[in-house]
Amino acid sequence: MGWAFIIIFVFMFVEGIGGIASGSLALLADAGHMVSDAAALGLSWAALRLGRRQATATLSYGYKRFEILAAFVNGCTLFLIAAWIVVEAIKRFSAPVPVMGGTMLAVAVSGLAAGVVAFLVLNGGNRENLNMKSAWLHVLGDILGFVVAIVGAGVIMLTGWTPIDPILSIVVALLILKSAWSIVRSSAHILLEGTPEGLSIEAIKTDLEENVDVVEEAHHIHAWSVTSERILLTLHVRPTGNAAAPDVIAAVQKRLLERFDIAHVTIQVEPASCSDPDGGESAELVRETG
Repeated sequence: MGWAFIIIFVFMFVEGIGGIASGSLALLADAGHMVSDAAALGLSWAALRLGRRQATATLSYGYKRFEILAAFVNGCTLFLIAAWIVVEAIKRFSAPVPVMGGTMLAVAVSGLAAGVVAFLVLNGGNRENLNMKSAWLHVLGDILGFVVAIVGAGVIMLTGWTPIDPILSIVVALLILKSAWSIVRSSAHILLEGTPEGLSIEAIKTDLEENVDVVEEAHHIHAWSVTSERILLTLHVRPTGNAAAPDVIAAVQKRLLERFDIAHVTIQVEPASCSDPDGGESAELVRETG
């Protein structure tokens, strides 16, 4: 990610100068997007490095969630950039600005090459990681912006029709908004400790009660994520008959790992009725693994 940051940071200035020289809003819009990208990639890079730090007494899960905060901030900046592009495009419709198609084309082609290199650098990373995905989408947005600028430059050079520049800029803004919404929605869901996407609490309850012989009932099931890749789960279990608590815990752990790929589980075994009907913590028997 470090090399991708350097590439985007350097070309950000090139595109900004090219946009001013050519008068192209499409280039200026993408240069503004690249300012956001440079900041986003720098933040994502720092988040990945910070996330490797060990947990402490005050941060028992470590710094992993900083990656999610970085993704959320990155997504929010994309909204702001898209709004700026739309506002500037509307201004261009009422007050057209001459655009130098040749300069615009040269800068856009160079930018496309730089964007593709940065994209290939990031493409080797883990796109299931939300922070990496947000950085990847930022660079993909740049590439799309350059493609749009190339198309716009071609139209201007062939026909002289400059309104194509703000029109295509709005197209870029819409593409950016789509990416921004995906990142903000996913990262906010994790920050709010929502149930991980693709995981059903009801399915877990049903599966344990039907497939684990020593489980009579499972309830107060809560699942959340520290990051997009690390799922945690807590639950209360009422065993069947005289099943020993260690056997119940081992069986539930095994089933959750095999069926749902959840390794970090906190299980509370309740020999009788639930001691906490509201779903809070109680102290019958708690064992944490992971």
